[in-house]
Amino acid sequence: MQCFVSIAFVFIVSILCFFSSKYIDYRITALILLMTVSLIAMFFDILPVLLTAILSGLILNFFFIQPLFTFHITNTEDILMFLMYLIIALVNAVLTFKIREAESKARDKEEKVKTIKLYDTLLNSLSHELRTPIATIIGAIDTLKENKNKLSQNNQTELLEEIDKASIRLNRQVENLLNMSRLETGMLNLKQDWCDINELIYTVIQKITAIKEKHIISFIPDEKLPLFKLDAGLIEEILQNLVTNAILYTPKNSIINIEASYELNNCVFLVSDNGNGFPENEIQFVFDKFYRLPNSKTGGSGLGLSIVKGFVEGHNGAIKLQNNINSGACFTITIPTETSYLNNLKNE
Repeated sequence: MQCFVSIAFVFIVSILCFFSSKYIDYRITALILLMTVSLIAMFFDILPVLLTAILSGLILNFFFIQPLFTFHITNTEDILMFLMYLIIALVNAVLTFKIREAESKARDKEEKVKTIKLYDTLLNSLSHELRTPIATIIGAIDTLKENKNKLSQNNQTELLEEIDKASIRLNRQVENLLNMSRLETGMLNLKQDWCDINELIYTVIQKITAIKEKHIISFIPDEKLPLFKLDAGLIEEILQNLVTNAILYTPKNSIINIEASYELNNCVFLVSDNGNGFPENEIQFVFDKFYRLPNSKTGGSGLGLSIVKGFVEGHNGAIKLQNNINSGACFTITIPTETSYLNNLKNE
């Protein structure tokens, strides 16, 4: 295919030059054909490039160098020009291809270095984030097994709560890894259906009740909201990651507020808190993979917000982070979507 395209390209340029031979000298034609070979060398493999270099030289000889329509050249200067053309065209073709090859290897090496760096970051982060809940679960279970008759009911309940929290934390880390894998491999397929946003948010709050500790999660449902056509599973993941992130990085007794609204054919979510907010110079990096704020406490892998951004963009939506005027931060998610009211659906 490349050979066919490159040959066709040389023929088209040659025909244009032939019909313009009254206005341009054959030496100019040689430069034009040489530039054509150089352009082909920038995009195609070495074989079609060498083929077009030789073909362009033969076309130059046969159609443009006197005497025309023969490969015989009588002028010594023209013979030298023809030979120099072939040599320059072939050398230029090979060198351009080699440069492309070197650039490709350099890019591959750079991508490999980046991949290794990402995996190192992932392993360093998850080696702690996975080990901690697993160690908690194993330790609590061993304590219950060995001291079951010695522990009071309250102590047993506390250990079971620790197991519950560690299990949820472990599950979140595994889910984040699977979700990031879906985003990286392009396997994110939306399963959109009509969603009751109020019910969806209550489900999210219920799921994170065990880990909210002393944080207060505030949500006032809006019964006038229409139904939205969204991927409910992904929206839950988005809100759950945002709320979990707020729980991890805000002081105890902080208030985390969730709002949902309908604006200009968009479903809009706001997740805000009254914590310490983000340093202004760090806001632009918070959605990067594995990025964590300097001096962050343990409890996260730096994947949550990156996944949130990927899922939002999977809905053709946008997410924005800004600090509140008084204190805390606010994430605003805007997703274009179809809407309908329950009565309309019943009539469909």
